Amino acid sequence: MTQAQPPELSINERDRRWARVRTMMREQHLKAVLVAGFRSREMYESYLSDDYNEGCVLFPLEGEPVVITWAHLRVMRARWSEERGHKLWIQDYRVATNGTAVAQWFKDLHLDQEQLGVVGLTSQAPTEVYGAIPANFWMQLTQALPKAQFKDVSELFSHLMLVKSPEELVQIRYAAHAAEVACEVVAKLAKPGVGEEKIFAHASMAMLEFGIGLRYPALVMNSGPATLSWGPPRWSTRGEKPRVLQRGDLLQTELMPMCGNQEVQVQMTVALDPIDSVNQGCEKVARLSYDAGIKALRPGITFQELVQAMEEPLKTSGHWAYTPLVHSISPHFLAGRSQVNTEKLNMGVTFMGQPSAPIRQAVIQAGMVFAFEPNACWESHRVNIGGTVVVTDSGCEELNRIPCHVTHV
Repeated sequence: MTQAQPPELSINERDRRWARVRTMMREQHLKAVLVAGFRSREMYESYLSDDYNEGCVLFPLEGEPVVITWAHLRVMRARWSEERGHKLWIQDYRVATNGTAVAQWFKDLHLDQEQLGVVGLTSQAPTEVYGAIPANFWMQLTQALPKAQFKDVSELFSHLMLVKSPEELVQIRYAAHAAEVACEVVAKLAKPGVGEEKIFAHASMAMLEFGIGLRYPALVMNSGPATLSWGPPRWSTRGEKPRVLQRGDLLQTELMPMCGNQEVQVQMTVALDPIDSVNQGCEKVARLSYDAGIKALRPGITFQELVQAMEEPLKTSGHWAYTPLVHSISPHFLAGRSQVNTEKLNMGVTFMGQPSAPIRQAVIQAGMVFAFEPNACWESHRVNIGGTVVVTDSGCEELNRIPCHVTHV
């Protein structure tokens, strides 16, 4: 391909976001807000800085914000980008190696006895169920600000991010195209005798050639005739031989490219025919769920109404869903998990305490973007398909084609 040209965001987009956040702050009576990045999957700080520095953004109701990062090299990296013509959204970058040092900024602005907001403390995105702020940092910060009143506004902040501007949608479309190209690569490579690692490597390269990033965990992948295993390949984090594809397998992979901090997700499934009748049944139900969601999605309905529409094929067929049928992206915040036909389900997994995933309420608006992920399971068999869908003024627009059906080879 030619030189990558990922779309950039303008200063006008920065001003739009800052204004939205400050409106929320006024409504919540906040004098400043700390927006976490750290090692969070959703990288919330980038919404204010158009940058990710594994620290946080300190954002006052009035005045200029500050980027906090952990080392000089992160500051020099930003400056080098600016020297090459890419204007920084925030000019003040500072290094702090503990929460006590960050507390000084609040003291300098006489905010140490005010009500302050925090984003990321109780975030519930995938891989963030324990929150996105390191415990040591938070203890140091709050001990240094004993009279400050912190209010978690992670959910309110996430709602602000859901409705995309025209500029953000350009980035969404770019990432969705990269995912589609990667799906083409997966479809061509998935053959008997090919190792999972080959497909993982080539699919990753196809997306990275667009000059964009991959959201953690980049690719979720598994293969076999029947398995509920899901997540990053085991061989990517331990010394384990990658599996070699065979006839009768389903190769299932979730691709997560992002342009800027605008992520898309697609669920690519390749069937190495012949597959058994149980997998054929799961495939049919998954596609019926996808079609039901596309038919239902439009502005004005609630997110739960969308989920309920996608559940109908599960109800009538007796199948169940392992992962969300649909969820929002950038951020992964609204998660449409289904409990249909799971009353007697027992996967033999020990669970300590009760599930804590919240059921969030939202009215769907034009400009929201969803990852359609209809999946249908029968015992240990599972089929997962889907792609990126944008809500329009009158309905929705599908940005992906290939992963929305099972590819048979």
